[in-house]
Amino acid sequence: MPTPNSISISQLYRLIGTKDCPVIIDVRLHEDFKDDPRTIPCAVKRQFDDINSIIKDFSGKNIVIYCQKGFKISQGTAALLRSAGQRAEFLEAGHFGWRDADLPMIKTLETTHKNPIEDSLWVTRHRPKIDRIACPWLIRRFIDPVANFLFVEPSQVLNVADRFNATPFDIEGVKFSHHGDFCSFDALISEFGLCASQPLNALAQIVRAADTNHHEIAKEAAGLLAISVGLSRIYHDDLDQVEAGMEIYDALYRWARDAKDESHSSLSNHLSK
Repeated sequence: MPTPNSISISQLYRLIGTKDCPVIIDVRLHEDFKDDPRTIPCAVKRQFDDINSIIKDFSGKNIVIYCQKGFKISQGTAALLRSAGQRAEFLEAGHFGWRDADLPMIKTLETTHKNPIEDSLWVTRHRPKIDRIACPWLIRRFIDPVANFLFVEPSQVLNVADRFNATPFDIEGVKFSHHGDFCSFDALISEFGLCASQPLNALAQIVRAADTNHHEIAKEAAGLLAISVGLSRIYHDDLDQVEAGMEIYDALYRWARDAKDESHSSLSNHLSK
């Protein structure tokens, strides 16, 4: 059971991938991070003694602090944040506990222009529908919660990526794009080491089926396509469409994680009993 002002690994894992996830801050020492540069999904890296920066960036947010083992560094940092009026907990057992539980972890990649545990900038083609909504959802919920997305003309994606130090995605010839039968959502899952997540794998199959018009792969794909096209007709601003689409993928993720076996009986069936 968690101690006061702490959160257990199982509790935090249930929150990751949902819009209720707290800000997760990795305050491991530099040498500890160098030994294992993977992070808990969505974690941002900060120095444990840079309290003012944490308060400035995450004022008013629920915060979970973790260090190597869940002892002095994370507990002290969380206590300092609470003394400054922040809502902060520390993760019991820390990085080692999460690792030893064999839970998904994010890899630090040289392929991104910026470290994925810092604020990142991503760019893709404008007028998104499926993959280009699913990818921002995955990035925000599992890789970088404060990532920013740029939508530009297809011919300008690589130019904008170069000029603005952004990571291009879902365009031909880049790492985070379609490869064979797999789409950009699959590429992100693979490259960031999230393949161990069964709910994400189930969601990836639906995204892939809808995005490549292979609805025989997943029966839910036709519904996702219909909703995605509908959203594209409702929203003229790409960023507004992404924000609306986040709710769709939040719901699909929770279904894939918690409710795949649930069915729905019609009212007529109930009345006939």
